Amino acid sequence: MSQPPDGEITLKLAIVGGGRACEFFLKLLSSESLPFLRIDIVGVCDINPEAEGFRLARQLGIYTTTDFRDLFVLKDLDGIIELTNNRDVLMELIQNRPDRVGIVEHNVGRLLRNLFMVDQKLRFAEQQIVFEETLRDFLIHQNQKRIVVINADFTIAAANDAYLRNVGQTRATVIGNHCYRIIHGFDAPCDPLRNGLTCPMLETLRTGEPTQVIHPVAAGDGMLTFNDIVTYPVRDPNGKTVRIIEIWRDIAQDLSSRWEKREQELKSDLNKLIQEDRLVSLGKLVASCVHEINNPIQGLLTFSHLMKKMLVSNALTEGEVTDLRAFADIMAEELERCGKIISGLLSFSRETHNAYKEIDLNEVISSVADLIRHRIELQDQIFRLDMTTEPLFVHGDTNRLQQCFLNLLFNAIEAMGPGGRLEIVSCRRAAKQVAEVQIRDTGQGISQNHLNHIFDPFFTTKAMGEGTGMGLSIVYGVVKSHQGEISVHSDVGKGTTFTIQFPLASSAAARKG
Repeated sequence: MSQPPDGEITLKLAIVGGGRACEFFLKLLSSESLPFLRIDIVGVCDINPEAEGFRLARQLGIYTTTDFRDLFVLKDLDGIIELTNNRDVLMELIQNRPDRVGIVEHNVGRLLRNLFMVDQKLRFAEQQIVFEETLRDFLIHQNQKRIVVINADFTIAAANDAYLRNVGQTRATVIGNHCYRIIHGFDAPCDPLRNGLTCPMLETLRTGEPTQVIHPVAAGDGMLTFNDIVTYPVRDPNGKTVRIIEIWRDIAQDLSSRWEKREQELKSDLNKLIQEDRLVSLGKLVASCVHEINNPIQGLLTFSHLMKKMLVSNALTEGEVTDLRAFADIMAEELERCGKIISGLLSFSRETHNAYKEIDLNEVISSVADLIRHRIELQDQIFRLDMTTEPLFVHGDTNRLQQCFLNLLFNAIEAMGPGGRLEIVSCRRAAKQVAEVQIRDTGQGISQNHLNHIFDPFFTTKAMGEGTGMGLSIVYGVVKSHQGEISVHSDVGKGTTFTIQFPLASSAAARKG
């Protein structure tokens, strides 16, 4: 047995019995070693050269023999491990061994093997601990929430970067310091009677269960922030709570992010509703445009037949030439009329993404008026468009505003019978720096009981199947998304006036001084 300068002890051993146990030892020693102990297998003996361990020894370059006496002459041999479990072999080894060579019997060999197994388990446990500590550190330090680990004596054992940023101190200052001093500047733990704050850590230490409290904490700018604190116990193998994990969450920041997310969801829902409502409105427009386009088409057919008859003769009279010219002018006008109607429908049906820019509100109103003018004529109603001559520039989305006004105009048309009067009036309110649009009708009006609910989703006074109740709620949503205001005045039996105001674009306001 030798002992190198580094303190590691080396044993040179031989094995008698080249079976599976021998194979196990050879494989184990080739990959593992005991702390401060090195074991070299220098020889293997077995009467069966085909035994598993015997063959492995040959592959590893270890001396092999079928006579155990050959092992005694190996240089610096410290001992022989007997793995045959044969009493006679053991006794013969003991009787013939040199004085310097020890004999390890089968049971001691089994103990040695178990020792190796225990060592392997310990190493695995150490690796597991290192892995868990690494994982814990990663989860703590990479988490965006503020996390701090506190010992049972209120000293801080670990804290992540988010926590350090929140308290405005370095890790060296925080670790080992008391949590109540770092957070609140107190000289003792939080106490409801002394400072009005409940200590969640004391509660978890007392009950052994997670605890949740809300603490006001002074921010760097002197403002108070309210934090939701949740504590979780860390127990030792005996079940005793030895540490506490605290997770801090800024309530105001969390509510703000939730509100922003909800706002985005509402905007997305509004976009979907507007698009669906546009399809409904398109259906109404198409139904009326069919009648509007049918009349000029019938006229074009009539004129085409007349012109065909005139052109049958080889020579045309002067009167016929004059008629042909008149027919051509009328047909061109009617075709332009059809083209304008179809262009309006195509423009309105086209799906676009939100595009807020500076637009003239009068142009939006004119485009909507062109779309519904023929429907008003079909209803035998009177229409008046009275727009200010100056442009009304607002910051908005053309398609959304079109849908807003279209819904209001459809409601007005449907509220009136033949002979009703519909007016659209636009103006600029210089004092308020707003563009104002009024839509007036002489319809049946809205009762006072219903006025407070007309902008509620799904509220409708129409009969079943005649309306969804979403039209005015969409109008309200569009107006508000443009930072506008909408109000309504109505007298039952006399009519209704919707007044909408949008802030003028900053450049427009500047132009007007």
